[in-house]
Amino acid sequence: MGKLHIKKGDIVIVNAGVSKGEEGKVLEVFPEKKRAIVEGVNMVSKHTKPNAENPQGGIIKKEAPIHISNLNLKDASTGKPTRIGRKLNENGKLVRFSKKSGEEIK
Repeated sequence: MGKLHIKKGDIVIVNAGVSKGEEGKVLEVFPEKKRAIVEGVNMVSKHTKPNAENPQGGIIKKEAPIHISNLNLKDASTGKPTRIGRKLNENGKLVRFSKKSGEEIK
């Protein structure tokens, strides 16, 4: 299956679809489906029955998963979308780096 280029907690920019250009924090990643939930992006209306946490019921807005290919990591230095590479750092550990600025990510 391979590794994905984004992780939970990353700030990403949407590069395709209805939410194109929006940015947000990755809340959850589903590697088996190659999808991620991004805060405030790809909002859908969900009809809910009254329950303990929502006694009123009704229509609530929530984030739906978006495909990983439609997301780019936001470069920390430039603030623009960037692609991701992997390389060994001086300690021999595999780290992600920005292809745009060459900076190490976290």
